[in-house]
Amino acid sequence: MAAPKKGRSASAQSKPGRSLALILIAIVALTGGMFASGHTTPRLGIDLAGGTSITLKAKADQGSAVNKANMDTAVEIMNRRVNGLGVSEAEVQTQGTDNIIVNIPRGTNSKEAQQQVGTTAKLYFRPVLASEPSGAAASPSPSGSPTAGSSPKPGSSSSPSASSSQKASSPSSSSPSSSTSPTGSATTQGRVVTDALKAGSSPSPSATPTGGSSPKPTPSASGGTDTAKLQAAYTALDCSNPDDRAKAGNNAKPGDSTIACGKVGKGYYKYLLGPAGVDGTEVKKAQAVFDTQGASGWQVQMTFNSTGAKKFADITGELAKNQAPQNEFGIVLDGEVVSSPYVSLAITGGQAEISGSFTQQDAQSLANMLSYGALPLSFQEQSVTTVTAALGGQQLHAGLLAGAIGLALVVLYLVVYYRGLSLVAMASLLVSAILTYVIMSLLGPAIHFALNLPAVCGAIVAIGITADSFIVYFERIRDEIREGRSLRPAVERAWPRARRTVLVSDFVSFLAAAVLFIVTVGKVQGFAFTLGLTTVLDVVVVFLFTKPLMTLLARRKFFGNGHKWSGLDPKSLGGKPPLRRTRRPAGPAAGPVDPKEA
Repeated sequence: MAAPKKGRSASAQSKPGRSLALILIAIVALTGGMFASGHTTPRLGIDLAGGTSITLKAKADQGSAVNKANMDTAVEIMNRRVNGLGVSEAEVQTQGTDNIIVNIPRGTNSKEAQQQVGTTAKLYFRPVLASEPSGAAASPSPSGSPTAGSSPKPGSSSSPSASSSQKASSPSSSSPSSSTSPTGSATTQGRVVTDALKAGSSPSPSATPTGGSSPKPTPSASGGTDTAKLQAAYTALDCSNPDDRAKAGNNAKPGDSTIACGKVGKGYYKYLLGPAGVDGTEVKKAQAVFDTQGASGWQVQMTFNSTGAKKFADITGELAKNQAPQNEFGIVLDGEVVSSPYVSLAITGGQAEISGSFTQQDAQSLANMLSYGALPLSFQEQSVTTVTAALGGQQLHAGLLAGAIGLALVVLYLVVYYRGLSLVAMASLLVSAILTYVIMSLLGPAIHFALNLPAVCGAIVAIGITADSFIVYFERIRDEIREGRSLRPAVERAWPRARRTVLVSDFVSFLAAAVLFIVTVGKVQGFAFTLGLTTVLDVVVVFLFTKPLMTLLARRKFFGNGHKWSGLDPKSLGGKPPLRRTRRPAGPAAGPVDPKEA
């Protein structure tokens, strides 16, 4: 039974090229993916690239709890606001349970960004003057006044989207949406039963719907919008273009007509909107409830203050006299139309409910938008850090210099103490460095990993951790040589003991990195993440590169014969004479057996 086992062991030892080929293929594949993605350098953090970092702490002082759903809603809204400033590489993410970090790269007005991210959203109710599909969603011959069967109900990422119209009416109205809706087709019919959303003023859009061209807006009493410029902006607006969506309606005043975009299903609609009739601050309360008496399912119920109720009654009375789409009002949040229900009669009463194909999460998100102006929580500014590009470059240079000095000291120690074995260690360090660099470059676009200064420190610490694994293995091999074994069996006998030590050591390092990543927030997580990543790569490199490479080098005369510059010279190591096996002659001629020899 022993012979087959020995044969399998010898076979495994004789094919170290498989492991080397495997790690080489992995390096080539990852490098190819890096170049294919177009991200050939790691993504730098604010402290290295320059920019502004804002830390916000959530407070549950608006009647809602600080939980994951509300934090995710806040992140979505803040991200939309920052992108509205024209920032394409901004990062908004949660850290811990109640912190939000906003990282804005250099070249952005940091003061404007600071004012935008944590403030209450701008919510208005505006009459719709015209609407039509935009970009990929546009029909071959778009009409400025959509037909009754295509009146849109756009929705943002935090509210449900639908391709059919919504209806606004009083909760006491007994007519179903199917009978009062101007649309003849019901795809995902939604019904907005609005008792009195909010009315700011009674703008009466005087533009009449036309059959084949976009209607021109009529300026409101304020006279603040140039009709010709607005018409040209509406005609040129392409809502499928992210840049156009971000700039649509920028700096529009509540009393002016404006343009906006809204998402409908997988496409976008563009809107020409009249002056704001209702201000979002006049929504007193909004909540998501489940309709237990009817078939509406989840819906959003809203209550308005007395001013808002009167204003909404006035605007809905005016809109009810018009034809589609000028009988609709757009709910505009931060410049984006999140819903555009139509009106068939004046709505009074001070209450409203929105029903449709809502899930609980959709209804809660829409309720948060209406009740809190998109942000379900208020936020307190904890810190604002601004790093100039020059300072970031200096810190990056200092970090790289520290890493180069640390690496040079490690290499110098290896050359002096291990001589020829230092080539194995340096080759392993090079493979580990390549894998670390490529993976960090890929993680930037994948999970928004940013290499900050603490992460650079983690990479420098990892040099010592990686070198320590090689030293453990080399010392085990030297111990076997001191016992009188030749290099080839010493390499194989030393591996099991060195392997256990390396695994235990790396497990402790990884556990410390994981705990540090979980219990900390901010930039310290960059250090913990980098330390954990390099620890895992250390195990991969030692198993798939260092050990197979030692097996191959043991077959070379320079190392196998113990050259004095190989680092494995038995004389310099104080090794015992080589262990030899001799055969004793069989039979009586062998003579008596010496007990000591036995």
